[in-house]
Formats: sequence, structure tokens, C-alpha cells
Amino acid sequence: MQLTAAVSFLTILQEEAVSIHAYAHSFLQVILLHLEHRDAGVSNAWLETLLSVIEVLPRETLRHEILNPLVSKAQLSQTVQSRLVSCKILGKLTNKFDAHIIKREILPLVKSLCQDVEYEVRSCMCRQLENIAQGIGTELTKSVVLPELIELSRDEGSSVRLAAFETLVNLLDVFDTEYRRPDTFRMFLETGSFKGGWPQLAGFCQRPWRSGVEVGLQREREQKRLACSITSFFPKSNPIPDDRSQTILPLVKSFCEKSFKADESILISLSFHLGKLCHGLYGIFTPDQHLRFLEFYKKLCTLGLQQENGHNDNQIPPQILEQEKKYISVRKNCAYNFPAMIVFVDPKNFHLELYPTFFCLCHDPEVPVRYTIAICFYEVSKLLNSGVYLIHKELITLLQDESLEVLDALIDHLPEILELMSTGGESSVQENKLSSLPDLIPALTAAEQRAAASLKWRTHEKLLQKYACLPHVISSDQIYYRFLQRMFTIVMTNNVLPVQKAASRTLCVFLRYNRKQEQRHEVIQKLIEQLGQGKSYWNRLRFLDTCEFIIEIFSKAFFCKYFFLPAIELTHDPVANVRMKLCYLLPKVKSTLKIPADKHLLQQLEMCVRKLLCQEKDKDVLAIVKRTVLELDRMEMSMDAFQKKFYEKDLVDQEKEREERLLLEMEQLEREKQQNDGRPMSDKIFEKKRRDSKTPTQSLPKGIPVSVPGPSSVTPSTSKEIKKSKLVRSQSFNNQAFHAKYGSLEKCASKSSAAGYTPPVSGLAKTSVLSVTDDSFRTRNASSLPPSFSPPSSLPSTSRGTAPSVDPKGSASKDSQPRKATFPENPILKSTA
Repeated sequence: MQLTAAVSFLTILQEEAVSIHAYAHSFLQVILLHLEHRDAGVSNAWLETLLSVIEVLPRETLRHEILNPLVSKAQLSQTVQSRLVSCKILGKLTNKFDAHIIKREILPLVKSLCQDVEYEVRSCMCRQLENIAQGIGTELTKSVVLPELIELSRDEGSSVRLAAFETLVNLLDVFDTEYRRPDTFRMFLETGSFKGGWPQLAGFCQRPWRSGVEVGLQREREQKRLACSITSFFPKSNPIPDDRSQTILPLVKSFCEKSFKADESILISLSFHLGKLCHGLYGIFTPDQHLRFLEFYKKLCTLGLQQENGHNDNQIPPQILEQEKKYISVRKNCAYNFPAMIVFVDPKNFHLELYPTFFCLCHDPEVPVRYTIAICFYEVSKLLNSGVYLIHKELITLLQDESLEVLDALIDHLPEILELMSTGGESSVQENKLSSLPDLIPALTAAEQRAAASLKWRTHEKLLQKYACLPHVISSDQIYYRFLQRMFTIVMTNNVLPVQKAASRTLCVFLRYNRKQEQRHEVIQKLIEQLGQGKSYWNRLRFLDTCEFIIEIFSKAFFCKYFFLPAIELTHDPVANVRMKLCYLLPKVKSTLKIPADKHLLQQLEMCVRKLLCQEKDKDVLAIVKRTVLELDRMEMSMDAFQKKFYEKDLVDQEKEREERLLLEMEQLEREKQQNDGRPMSDKIFEKKRRDSKTPTQSLPKGIPVSVPGPSSVTPSTSKEIKKSKLVRSQSFNNQAFHAKYGSLEKCASKSSAAGYTPPVSGLAKTSVLSVTDDSFRTRNASSLPPSFSPPSSLPSTSRGTAPSVDPKGSASKDSQPRKATFPENPILKSTA
């Protein structure tokens, strides 16, 4: 009941159910009454409520209701629990009052509690000194808090010494050096040591020189007076003390020495705060002290490893086991502080000073140490910058670690680490980024297999999500042969839905950045046939997830060309869950259309929705269809031209389409280069002369060059032979590119032809984002095609142009009729034909 009441009172305060004055009048006395409850848990619950109340209460209420009774509660005559509560309340009250009230009423209580006879009270008050120092300012901290800390650091109780050390580390920013500060001279003038202050001195320094004995004597007197004032402010025998070098540094050295000799109780805390210490005291270290602290850190990193032997745990005494646990915590803290120590030694000296230590931490026999260094790996990589190549082997080691906890910690920043590895240091050249990481791909594949074989599916999901960065790190072929098929297998066979979705999205990213058209077509074909038309309804559901990712990652034109019709075909799916999921996806599908170019696709979508409304028998699906119809009716269609309402989305889609077109053009250039390397010499000479000649074709589009007669030295017969050879090469390439393994593509094409969306014969390079056949191997002039020539069938695609289409009757397939919806022919295409 007491715990529930404490929580309820705190909830009333946080939700502001009553005013502050009403709360103080009704609840404050109840809270203060139960602070000294005999049950420690209940007492702590009421204390937490009171500390939260102190944040919002007015000063007068705090002074009369809390501070005044606190004077009596903090006396030695009270119980230990009462004095412990007083320590925590004092730490909270300091920030609520002015300096004079703190100095007169609070600081005497602080000193009294720091000198309490019970070590528990001294330790508790010592830990509150940090909050008190923040409330009283620098001067009072140096005159009141620092002497108390020095005395507590020499206390007989180990817990008190530990509290003093940790408080001292946290107050390093307060105890800053004052000697020769830039504002010291201005402070000297403002204190009144120099009569006249800063304005008179500034006028004296800016006064123009004048000749004459009187002026010279007057100036000499002023200079002497100024010199005497400066001398009195900066006496040679009493220079301004440096708190860090004269007080804190000797204490830290004493702690370091005692931690190994007589007082191991502060060893864990010392290892945890060592990075902050080295950073805070960096400016006052001598070279010898700098080296000593570095060696001390190295010693801590290997603490306990030299004592390992071949005994079993049952043969080791309990004291030794406890000591080994303490040493593991010390090495774990050293791994946590490793980035700070890189800054301490300078990243340029990492290889000489800290690389052996980093190697030991990455190969430490204990999992918590390797887990911590894996968390810090990204920070280490950033600090090394151009020297990141030095830790390539350690990255592979952590990726191959037997513990999935280490792998899970490493992959949080795996994309950033791999990007630094591939662009930093000696591997900054893009062509050499794979050669610098020869073991990366086997390590990544092995890590994924270990995660898949375990029961920790969240680690597996996270790893698959991070693999989406690989197109920016390794080549497209490496991804296709080593990772892409694995992603497809996970989508098809894994039993965990989040893992399947992560693999599906990563698969779409791999497809997005694939550089070869044949590989893209093969992946699209597998997605449509094995997922979209798969026998398992589970695979068809994953196909709809994939369609959602494609809408997100690719351009609208890409989705409409390859996945629009296969997606809406699932309106006829025999499983209700598939139809239901498709209904949820239809608004996103409709958002990919642009009017008027995709008007025929919009008609097909509306026809599918009408059939669902008329023929759907499942009541749950029908209810979702009705809601979807209302949502589709409210949607505004995007136009081909930019609209103000969809301006930002259209810009993003235009950028995606440009990048996809750029990938296609890069591939065409590479293939043209390979083709030119294998051409006869006469063809190369003709192409060179054609490029050198000044013709109007320079203004034509790059993908559709026109054959132009060459110089007079080339005869008409030679020109005809060249055209004929180009046509033969184009036909042979098309026959090779879509051989037996693409037989099913022709089947899909025949289905799409029956549905009224056949790809155009010419002008495809102008209108489509990713053409199905390689435009670079087509004939350069459509007029040179023989009447009987027609390109091979391909993937089901939709073109946004109005070019002539192939007769749908000749390409229809009987096998596809039961699974395909029949749509009316497009009158625009029909009239054009």
C-alpha cells in the first residue's frame, strides 16, 4: 500500500491533476511523514517522490516546509537513515536557493555530514557534493568543497574513498587552471587593485606620446604606480594556484598506485573513469607523466590474462573466481575507454602505441570485453580516419566471433564502418576497395549463416537490414553471386515474418543498384513467378510486401512497367488473406500512376476493384474493399506535368528515374565498349571517321544514332554491308540474351499481351526507365528493319508511350488464361496500329 501510495502521489504531480499549492497543502506533509519508514524500499519510494516534488515547489514552501526541519534531521542525535535522507535532500535543494542562503544555512550542514561518524553518511554526502558544487559556483566550490573532497579521499572507509574519487573526476571541469588565463588581467583591474580601473588604464595606453620634461616625468610616475599594482596582484612568491596540477593530479597518482598495492576496491572505478581523467588532465601532463598513464592503461587492459591456467572452474578457489570477475570488469572498462585513449595518444601514434592493446581487446577470451570493444569499433574507425586500414583484420575477427552478442553490437554501425573501410586510407580509390578487404565477403556470409542458425531472430533481422549498405561497398557482381540468391532463399523459406521482410527489402535494394540488365530481368522473373504466382499463399503475401518495398525504393515508372499488373492479378487469388492484403496496398499502387500516360492502367485497376465489389464473398474482405474504394475515390491523381501539391514527391520520383536511367546508360556504354573491342578493323575505322565528321546527328538523342553517309572514300556497298552486319549482330545478341532460361519470360509476355499491355517495338529507349532488351544492340534506324523482324518477347511490362504494339492475339497463351484477368484492348494503341 505504501509503495502504491508513493507512486500515486508522484503520478498526480506529473500529470498536474491539482495545482502546486493544493498539492503542497494536501500531500507534502504525508510524504515527509513517511520518509523514515522502517522498510527501506518504502522509504526510498517516498524519497523519490519528494525529490521530484522539490523541482516544482516554490522557494518559500521549500524553505519553511523542508529546509528548516532539515537542520534538526541532520544532527548526530538522529538515526542514520534520517541523516542519509538529509544528505540526498541537501543535494537537491542547493539549486533552488541563492548563494547567500546556501552559504549561511546549507553549507554548514554539508560540512557536518561530511565529517559524520558513520561511513555510510560520509559516503552519501560525498556523492552529493557534485550537485552542491554546481549550485554554489566555482569560488565556493574551491574554498569549501575541494578541502572536504581531499579529506574524504584519505578516509579510512574504502566506500568513502571511492565516492571521493568519482566525485573528483566528475568535477574536473570546475577545477580548471587559473594561471595565466586571458581574463586574469581584466579581473585584476576590476578588483580595485589598480585605482581608476580599466577605463583609466585603457586611456593611459592609448594616450599619444608628447615631448617635454613634465610629460616624461608624469608618464614615469604612472608607469611605476601601474607596475606596483601589478606586482601586488601577482606576487612572485605566491603564483595563482593550479587546482588540477597541484591538487587533483597528486590525488589521482595516489589512487593509481594504491589500486594495485593496497586498495583494489577502486580498481574498477578507476578503469571506468580513466578516459575522462586523461582527457581532463591532458593539458598539465609532462611527457613522463603522459607515458606513465599510458602504460598504466595498457597494464589494466591485460589484467588477469597472465594468470590464466589450464585448471577447471571447479578447481579454482572462490576468492580467485571473484578476483577474475573483477579483472574482467576492469578490462571491459578499458575497452569502453579505448576511443578516449586514442585521443590521448593522438591517432597518428595509434599503430605504435595502442594497436597491440586493441588487438588484445578484440581477441580477449571473455565475451563482455569483446562486446564492449565491438560497440566502440565505429568510434575507433572515425578517430583513425585515414589510418582505418590498420584495423581491417580486427573487423573480420569480430564479424567471425562465435558470440552473437558481439556480432549484434558490431552491426549497429556496420554500414558506417564499411563505408569508412572502403573509402578511408589507402583504399580511397574505388577500384581498390575490394582488394583492401579480401576476407570481408566470406566473413559477412558466415555471420549471416550463424545468425540464421540461431534462435536470435532479431539479430538476424538487424543484420539483413544492414546488408542494404553493400551496394556502396562491394561490386554488383559480388552482391549478385554471393548475397542476392541468399536473400531470395530467406524470403522463400524462413519462418520468421520480420526476417522475411528484412530480406525482401534488402533484395529490392540489391536489385535497385544492380549494374547488369540480364541479372535484373532474372531477379524480376523470379519475384513474379516464384512469389507472385507461387503455389503457397505465404509466398504471394511476401510478393505484396516486395511490391510495397519496390514502390518505396524504385521510381513509379519502374513499378508500373514490371509489377503493376502482376500485383493487381492477385485480386483473383483464391485465398482471402491475399486479397485482403492487396486491398490495403491498392492506394499505394494507385499512387504510382500518372495521368494521362497511365490511363489504361487506371482503367484496369478500376475494373479489378469493381470485380472485387461484385464477386467478393468473404465478408471481412468485402468490408475492407468498401473502405478501400472510398479511399481510392478521395485520392488525387498525379499528372505527367509537375503539380504544386505533389511537387516534392515528383522531384524525388524524377531523381529515382534519372538514377535508373543512368544505370542503364552506363551498362549500354560498357557493352558498346566491349562490342567495339571485338569488331573488325574496318568497322572501327568507319566508326572513328563517322565520329570525326561533322554531322547533324550530334543534336539527336544519344540512344538513337542515325546512320549517315561517311566520307567519299567509303562506297555505298560498304555502307550497306556495315548496316547488314550491325543488324545481324543485333539479332544474334537478342537471341543469346533471351535464350532458354528466359522461356518463361515469353510466357509472361504472352499473358501481358492478352491483357492489352504489350511492349512497343520502337522508341522504347525514350519512354521506359529500364528497357527489357538492350537498346544499344538494336538497329540504329528503324527504317532499316525488314518487315518480318520483331523483337523477342520479354517480361510483362507497361509502356507509358503510345507507340505501335504487337498484336496481342498472336502472343496469347492458353496456360495463362485461368490466372489472368482479361482486359479490353486500349483503343489508342489499337487505332495507332
